[in-house]
Amino acid sequence: MKVIITGGAGFIGSNAAARYLDRGHEVVVIDNLDRPGTNLNLNWIKRHGPLQLARIDIRDGESIAKTFRANRDASLVLHLAGQVAVTNSVAQPRLDFEINALGTINVLEALRLASMDAPLIYASTNKVYGELNDVNVVERSKRWEFENLPHGIAEERGIDFHSPYGCSKGAADQYVRDYSRIYGLNTVVFRQSCIYGTRQFGHEDQGWIAWFVIAAALGFPMTVYGDGKQVRDVLFIDDLLDGYDAAASKIDIARGRIFNIGGGPRNAISLLELLEALSRKLGRKIDYRIAEPRRGDQRIYVSDIRRAQQEFAWTPKIGWVDGIDRLTAWVAANRDECRKAFEREASAHQVLTAHEDPTIARTACKNDLLD
Repeated sequence: MKVIITGGAGFIGSNAAARYLDRGHEVVVIDNLDRPGTNLNLNWIKRHGPLQLARIDIRDGESIAKTFRANRDASLVLHLAGQVAVTNSVAQPRLDFEINALGTINVLEALRLASMDAPLIYASTNKVYGELNDVNVVERSKRWEFENLPHGIAEERGIDFHSPYGCSKGAADQYVRDYSRIYGLNTVVFRQSCIYGTRQFGHEDQGWIAWFVIAAALGFPMTVYGDGKQVRDVLFIDDLLDGYDAAASKIDIARGRIFNIGGGPRNAISLLELLEALSRKLGRKIDYRIAEPRRGDQRIYVSDIRRAQQEFAWTPKIGWVDGIDRLTAWVAANRDECRKAFEREASAHQVLTAHEDPTIARTACKNDLLD
């Protein structure tokens, strides 16, 4: 079996690549290696076996098409490459569009023109549902809760983009679905909630669980925006990869469809609950500063994952307490690697913000700290 993974040196991609190499499969990684931490991930992947690396920017349609033609015998495609931070999309909306929307068109066209019938699973986002301002919520002592949605947000809810990131990912989301309906491709959309786990070099703008775990372990300053009661459902990386496998194995059922993939109500936690868990785990108080809430931050998002459970028998196996323990142990065993990745990310972020319009920066549409 051969697997093509766009963004294969990122957090999700590197874990997927290692999994398939461990199983003895061929892996083709497409990545431009521009994001901090990708070289670290690539070196780690290579320990699991030989892989084919195509160092290509996802915006380069000609090179993407050439790579797919050369690997038209692939049995699975994971399209994970993308611009991942809402704040970056607000600062550079054209770049965000080119990577997420145009990049996805490039992948779809490459698959179509190579006449491939391999399942393609696209990593979309819960941000396509917008701010959810019409959904009634209830405030508890340490968290927000939905008033009347015990199972969370379902796929039937209308899409409602509220940021350049939401627009670019949402447009790609719809193209992936339509290429199945119009061209008969075996495409599947996963609207993913908060994915976390090992090999995730989180930072304040994206990858919030990993960021807090790394910051707490290494003593980096932390900021909580708002009251800390914001809630997200979280999913450990191994469970996500099981979902990819499950959808691919049931492609006759899954093709052309959209699935919410997250931890669901049982794995919904707030910032305050995470910080308390880390405090207990590390045996000390976790210090952080409080800042004004970011405009447009959803107080709560929880995925209704029943469709995936019913259609291809997928359900999360790793509870959030166990997942946090695994991530904490990984950070402790890879402190130097985490520190280096953080320093590189911080440097890259400073370059970006130096070119931002300060008015835009102050009114960013989303708080993707909770992605």
